[in-house]
Amino acid sequence: MDDLTAHLKELEEKLFEPSVRASREMLTALLSRDFREIGSSGRLYTFDVVVSALLAEKRTGTSRGEHFETQRLAERVALLTYRAIYTDADGSERRTLRSSIWRLEEDGHWRMLFHQGTVIA
Repeated sequence: MDDLTAHLKELEEKLFEPSVRASREMLTALLSRDFREIGSSGRLYTFDVVVSALLAEKRTGTSRGEHFETQRLAERVALLTYRAIYTDADGSERRTLRSSIWRLEEDGHWRMLFHQGTVIA
C-alpha cells in the first residue's frame, strides 16, 4: 500500500469511530466545507446536513473497511474506493461499495470532498 493510500485509509477509518462522529471539531477536520454526499436514497446531502446527522446519530454497531485503493485525479485530489461492512449489535451485516474524493486543502490537510456508498449483496 503506498503512502497516500495508507494516509487516506487512516482518515477514512476515523469516520467509522463513534467518538469522531460525535465531535464537530473532528468532523470539521476531516470533511471539507464544500463536502457533498449522495446517500443510498439517491439524495444529495451538504456538509451542514451530514455533520448535523452524524452528531445526532445513535449507532449500535461497528464498521470496518477492506480492499482500499487510491487513484490520483489531480495533484491535490484523490479518489479512494473500498468495501465497508457495518455489523449491527444483533450481528446482522450490511455491505457497501464506497467511494470518497479527498482534496489536499490550502492548510496542508486532506479533507473529504465527496462520498457515495452503494449497498451490495
